[in-house]
Amino acid sequence: LALMASVLLLAGCSSSSGAVDLGVSEFATKVAEAGVITLDVRTPGEFSEGHIEGAINIDVEGASFDSEIANLDKTKSYAVYCRSGRRSTIAVDKMSATGFEKLSNLESGINDWLANSLPLVTS
Repeated sequence: LALMASVLLLAGCSSSSGAVDLGVSEFATKVAEAGVITLDVRTPGEFSEGHIEGAINIDVEGASFDSEIANLDKTKSYAVYCRSGRRSTIAVDKMSATGFEKLSNLESGINDWLANSLPLVTS
């Protein structure tokens, strides 16, 4: 019974794509890891207002999202975020469906990042 509960708990921490949903502190640790690519899937306007340092902006709702992710290295590890977590979940689902395997999703988005007084850069 304890094993089943553990399995259910772990399954609850992932989105349907197999991406790992992370809270703010775990996501901050993830983006600081060597080799992890931080991907901001908000609009370019939102991105320019403030983003996590080193992030790449590919708008998940933009017409070129699928072609832009097709150019990314599927063997790399990606930390994906948006404003609230909705669009990043869509993005990791799409990425997973095309063969990406190392995906982390900021569960509650940049709103929670800011609520925890973590830094953003503006471009």
